[in-house]
Amino acid sequence: MAKRTPPLMPRAQRQLRALGERLRTARMRREMTQGDLAARVGVSVPTIGKLEAGDMSTSFSTVVRVLTALGL
Repeated sequence: MAKRTPPLMPRAQRQLRALGERLRTARMRREMTQGDLAARVGVSVPTIGKLEAGDMSTSFSTVVRVLTALGL
């Protein structure tokens, strides 16, 4: 059976999208591709894409590893 995630409030959705945009901006400032970042973090490229789109269905440890790889 698939995992069900409760819906987020609109404000939380906006904040997650904003976080994703900031992650993308930080990655691009460092002239990294999604593939480069994914390789450093040890995840797939679609996972990085999900994070940048504001989809936080990945684990918290993955988010922390992305932040660390970006030096944030």
